[in-house]
Amino acid sequence: MDAKLRRLAILGSLAAILIVSLLVFYTNADTRNQKGGGSPKPSAGTSAATDALTEELPTAQGGQIGNDLSAFLRDESFFDEEVNPVLEEARDQSNSLSLIVTSVERDLRIQIVDIEGRPVTGESFFVELEDLGEYKDLDQDGIIYIGELDAGEYFVDLKPLEGYKVPVTPTRVRVKDKVEYLEIEDISLLIKTEDEIDAQAEDSGVREARSDADRTELQRLQSVSGDATVGIDVSKWNGEIDWDKVKNAGVDFAIVRAGYRGSVTGSLVEDPYFAENMRGAANAGIDTGVYFFTQATNEVEAVEEASVVLALVREYPVNYPIFIDTEGAGGNGRADGLDKETRTLVCEAFCRTIENAGYTAGIYASRNWYNNNLDMNRLDRYFIWLAEYRDIPLYQGYYRMWQHTSKGKIDGVEGNVDMNIRYE
Repeated sequence: MDAKLRRLAILGSLAAILIVSLLVFYTNADTRNQKGGGSPKPSAGTSAATDALTEELPTAQGGQIGNDLSAFLRDESFFDEEVNPVLEEARDQSNSLSLIVTSVERDLRIQIVDIEGRPVTGESFFVELEDLGEYKDLDQDGIIYIGELDAGEYFVDLKPLEGYKVPVTPTRVRVKDKVEYLEIEDISLLIKTEDEIDAQAEDSGVREARSDADRTELQRLQSVSGDATVGIDVSKWNGEIDWDKVKNAGVDFAIVRAGYRGSVTGSLVEDPYFAENMRGAANAGIDTGVYFFTQATNEVEAVEEASVVLALVREYPVNYPIFIDTEGAGGNGRADGLDKETRTLVCEAFCRTIENAGYTAGIYASRNWYNNNLDMNRLDRYFIWLAEYRDIPLYQGYYRMWQHTSKGKIDGVEGNVDMNIRYE
């Protein structure tokens, strides 16, 4: 079940319990009034605030059940937890935990969440897999990842922890044998903001095309004909953008960075300007696409990254492709040492997951990166976005969009901006 629907269902159940409880006590209070010939006086132990309130509220008229809505205030036992366990049960729900368990390929990701569907951090949770033993949340982030599992059905049991109510019955889940390239449910629970990480260390992508640039680099928005269009690509590095000015300057499209995987810890992080840029471009009448900087080290992580993008773009119009950005991270990134085969599998897994969700998928890289780090015989069916900073690209493969400079200037964007031409 989706986390939001689960929260609504739980809250709805609690509300129903409280309403039924109130109706029962209204009925009991009114019945006592009828039998006793009138409303009892508040006892000496009743608070002054309650006395004042009961004096101002109207009492039941005509003896009809349910008319006296203040009856429960005159019932000294209503708020007594020993007498009314329903209220105590409702309060206990705030400490109730549940599990969200997903599998991509021979693995399990177990997320321990509260009643609102948020991961519970700062606790050393233990889960037990039937016949396999216990696993601990070592970094106390509310997530336990278990890899190298055999495919099949498993039961996951959250062990008791003082101060929390854990599920009474184990959670049943199926471990998949092969990655299915489908969006991961509840991936949004894993998306972090830059306030939660060391952004300076994690966001360390390096534009490979810059090292291959020459003095012929085209630094102005180009004039195009036919079905070709011109655009820019942006991220947090471009800061605040006046999208109306960008539109008036002749820009047809913008490729907006949705986020990145941290090059140190592998955290999945939303670009802090993503939502603002998507709204601004759309409001100005500029078509949008999206890219995500990868540091995935295998297909499972690539599916995670694609799922993050799909979760982020759901409320925005996307007219251009969704790209995986396969740049390196200066040689020290967690994915910088991948071999060509693994890196190609990462790109395929990302693109297949995007396509299975109904979007056009693409790959961004420099000429040298395409030639040396990817098997393009397997990837050229996707939308290829080439970064090569010279007046005439040397890349011999087929490409459909060309980033011709990282030093462009355009009204509405302060400083340099990447410029692109899309060919049809």
